[in-house]
Amino acid sequence: MEIFFVLGTPLIGGALLALWGHRGLAAELNLLMSTLTFIAAAVLTARVISDGPMITPDHQFFVDSLNVFLVALTAFVAMTTAIFSRPYMRIEQAHGRLTETRLRLYHSMYQLFTFTMLLVLLTNNMGILWVALEAATLTTVLLVSLYRTPASLEAAWKYFILCGVGIAQALFGTILLYIASERVLGAGGEALLWTRLQEVSGSLEPTVVSLAFVFLIVGYGTKVGLAPLHNWLPDAHAEGPTPVSAVLSGLLLNVGLYALVRCKVLVDGTLHSHFAGNLMMGFGLLSVVVAAFFLARQRDVKRLFAYSSIEHMGLITFAFGMGGPVASFAGLLHMTVHSLTKSAIFFTVGHAAQKAGTQVIDEIRGLISINPTVGWGLLIGTMAILGLPPFGVFASEFLMLTTAMREQPWATPILLISLGVAFAAVFAKVQPMVFGDSRGEISLKRLPFAPAQIPVFVHLAIVLMLGLYIPPHLADWYRQAAKLIG
Repeated sequence: MEIFFVLGTPLIGGALLALWGHRGLAAELNLLMSTLTFIAAAVLTARVISDGPMITPDHQFFVDSLNVFLVALTAFVAMTTAIFSRPYMRIEQAHGRLTETRLRLYHSMYQLFTFTMLLVLLTNNMGILWVALEAATLTTVLLVSLYRTPASLEAAWKYFILCGVGIAQALFGTILLYIASERVLGAGGEALLWTRLQEVSGSLEPTVVSLAFVFLIVGYGTKVGLAPLHNWLPDAHAEGPTPVSAVLSGLLLNVGLYALVRCKVLVDGTLHSHFAGNLMMGFGLLSVVVAAFFLARQRDVKRLFAYSSIEHMGLITFAFGMGGPVASFAGLLHMTVHSLTKSAIFFTVGHAAQKAGTQVIDEIRGLISINPTVGWGLLIGTMAILGLPPFGVFASEFLMLTTAMREQPWATPILLISLGVAFAAVFAKVQPMVFGDSRGEISLKRLPFAPAQIPVFVHLAIVLMLGLYIPPHLADWYRQAAKLIG
């Protein structure tokens, strides 16, 4: 029952906001539905803690240690982003960038986007998982193109075409997976149930399953933003509204990687080899290298942190590719802290861009004196995402690197050099934004609504806590989920 409340609340919210998403209290209704979704996710999490994994009677939905914390994380970040978007979107409307029609589209698609992500996480059917990811693509295409400028329309079309081609590859991989399972489980929907596939993974045809994974990693890897399939991501982040950038980096990339990890578990059970892990390590390492060297060339602040997202998703993919309890634990921890940190950074970047009237890095200066809350939020968030201690990103990256030194020593210098380049590039660009000499025209611009900065410091406080202390229940989830991933 809790599962249906988690899924039903944002679906109902999407329908309500499609009707009233342009009214005066639409932002409050969006926040209310997101809060109710988080409460339902918290109840579901408490139920799993007390009773263990659960599955619905029709076997179409299930919750285990791997997806329950992602459900809670997704609902939490969706709620805090709704808090942030309340004044942000009103400022955009006051600046004439949004009409009532587009505001209604934003609020309704925001709720439907939350629904599709939660559906990906909770479904037991690999076919429904594919459908939900495709639906997430369609909703975010509309969100990215919200401003209807030539640049936003180009970014939306690039996103739609690249992710559409990618998701088509994932469909072919899913069909191959069905062909392999049909011989063991028989024809019908049961042949795509993940729990049943996991039970019989040792009996599946290895050649077909390995070929299926090649298509699945290309397809779902496009959603994750893995190089060389990443070209849609910087444009989508730069041209869409900042709340959309926050949920894209903080949530959608995690959900795509979750689908890929589920597929890896099946392949490992069938092949009893490191085939899937090697592919994931290759794509992950390439993503880290490409993103690190592209960071130095960025002039748009949202594109800068979009490439940072590519780098961190590459790190997580590499960690899951290595496998083992420590690397998988580090990957899950990094998914959590990256989501919280990157969404907090986009919150501050969004209001900084509104204050300056531009997203160009060279034209944003002296935030610490113009708006200390925004300036300190951006500085602390940047320190956290760059892996400085004692933040949680440092803890997860330390675990990844020490495991790589032991398991994959050849990759360690590549990772260290890439992380060093990324650190230098990002810090060199953010430092003058925060501490540089402010320009008069920026300081004179007053926003019609006060920015919502509470979500920024709530996120960063959690990230700081996870670097110093991981609550026992959360540590147990990570350990059990790491065991499932293998």
